[in-house]
Formats: sequence, C-alpha cells, structure tokens
Amino acid sequence: MYLISAYFDNMAAFRIRQYMNQVAKRTGNTFLLDNDVVPHITISAFQTKQENHVIKLLEQRAGNLGKGTIQWVSPGVFFPHVIYLGLVLNEYLHTLSMNIYECLTEIEDITISPCYQPFSWLPHTTIGKMLTKEEMHEAFRVLQNQFGPFSGQITQIGLAKTNPYENLAVFELPALKNI
Repeated sequence: MYLISAYFDNMAAFRIRQYMNQVAKRTGNTFLLDNDVVPHITISAFQTKQENHVIKLLEQRAGNLGKGTIQWVSPGVFFPHVIYLGLVLNEYLHTLSMNIYECLTEIEDITISPCYQPFSWLPHTTIGKMLTKEEMHEAFRVLQNQFGPFSGQITQIGLAKTNPYENLAVFELPALKNI
C-alpha cells in the first residue's frame, strides 16, 4: 500500500503535534508518537507495482499544485479507535485531491482505495489511533478543554510505503498561484 500525504507549515504542524502529545499523555496511548507519525492529511491510498512512475508523476505535478490554506474546525472519530481533527473541504483542498487522483489514474496497474476517490474522501488529521473506548473518552476531554478552529498551510506533498512505513519522496510546493 502507498500513501500520498500533505504536510503543513511549521506553526500548524506544531499545534497539531501538541494535540497529539496531549492525547498521548492523558490516555497513555503513544501509538502515533512511537511510530513517528508526523501531522499530515492522507490525500490518497493505493496499490501499484510502478513506484518509480508514481514518484516521477508526483514530482511533475508538485510544481503546479501550489501551497494553500486549510482550516481545521472540529474533532471527529472513526469508530472504534481513531480520533482526528476534521477540515473544511475548501476549493484548494478539493482541487489538490482531484489533481492527485487524476495524476494517479494515468498509471495502468493502480488500485485506488474507494475512501480516497472523488466525493468519497473525508479530509482529516489523525491525532490518536488504536485507542480503547476509555482512551477515546479521555481524548475527547482533552479536545473539549483545548481545541479551537485554526488555519494552516499545506507546504509539501509526499509519497510513502506502508508495512513497514517508509517515506519515499517529499516535494515542496511552490507559492500559490490561482487557486
């Protein structure tokens, strides 16, 4: 399995990392910290045998995508074990996900996860994973006391391989043009 992820400016990443740390501290669940998961949004998940082709296509697209502003507005859950920060699916984020999807469909032997196809994707940033029911309750208490909507900027996109996790390529996005 491969993932394409979006990464954030330092201020947004720092704030999200604080939420991740507070959830880990209060719940005792350090899964994300133990696995060095950096704050991100997964844009696509897929299977292919053409890893190098994906890297080349992503590198070509990255120069045309541009940085963009996003806004985290609410905590959410994927039952039974994940807590996340939900984002507004604004024009920039929608265009970014569509561009990545279209890029990937140029590859012949690719299978894109149904959860990451157009109009099926729920943008989110995971801050707790593999939580028990009790840990989930405690994570919500953390967010009830600390969370408020905030904005940040997507500054990079990257390709990674899972099981075991391996970062394969990260590309800086240029200053936003007309999105």
